[in-house]
Amino acid sequence: MDFYNGKELLKKCQEQQLPISEIMRLREITTGSMPPEKFEKKLEKALSIMKHSATKPLTNPSKSIGGLIGGEAKKVAEHGKTSNCVCGSMLSKAISYSMAVLEVNASMGLIVAAPTAGSSGVVPGVLLALADEHNIDDETLCKGLVNASAIGYLLMRNASVSGAEAGCQAEVGAASAMAASAIVEIMGGTPEMCLDAASFALSNLLGLVCDPIAGLVEAPCQSRNAIGVANAITSAELVLSGVTHHIPFDEIAHAMLRVGKSLPFELRETAMGGLAGTPTGCSLGCGICK
Repeated sequence: MDFYNGKELLKKCQEQQLPISEIMRLREITTGSMPPEKFEKKLEKALSIMKHSATKPLTNPSKSIGGLIGGEAKKVAEHGKTSNCVCGSMLSKAISYSMAVLEVNASMGLIVAAPTAGSSGVVPGVLLALADEHNIDDETLCKGLVNASAIGYLLMRNASVSGAEAGCQAEVGAASAMAASAIVEIMGGTPEMCLDAASFALSNLLGLVCDPIAGLVEAPCQSRNAIGVANAITSAELVLSGVTHHIPFDEIAHAMLRVGKSLPFELRETAMGGLAGTPTGCSLGCGICK
């Protein structure tokens, strides 16, 4: 049941008339020799951790280890309830949830790396906000997680999800692609539409650098997770509206890796360039080290 690229995944979906989530579930059960019951329990645990990390800081915020973030998610959540909210309910919730997960991660809490710690807010932020707005149950959310994992698996095999290797496009970009695909399946889209949504999400963040201030997964990581959820929701909306991407998913994945390898090393998680290399970024880093 294994597949090595998007083209092979779509072929299996077409041959068996199954969604991406079901093909991925069968892959995990067959190639990983994982009993269905164990697979379901792992999913339930992952979803439970996501829910906790996305909501705890909204009522009980705390400062990160580096002191650069803490409390921002609650501010966004509270503003989202006012008449001055410009994003709308779902996007505002997705942003606050995603930022909350980064606060939990940066204060040594438990999160699900989806696919990485630095991009861990995007998938839960999107799926939990979608559940709130459309009254989606946990069983359906778990299918979304499995769909997202298939996209992450493909990017790990054919591109990268590492900021040190290919910049933040490989972390938040990959997470955004995973979330976009999951939305599309949950909302009734086809496997082809799922990969198209992932393609839009990747291409929209192509070239995004990784420049963590002081080398910490705090800033600008937190706000980039917020951008990641907006990108995922937008990409899914495009595809569900009937818009298609000109470039196949597999080609975009390869392009993302090539672009990442072309980035100067200062822009690949070294904290030597970008925002980390600005005078203020450097002073913040020195302050933390002291």
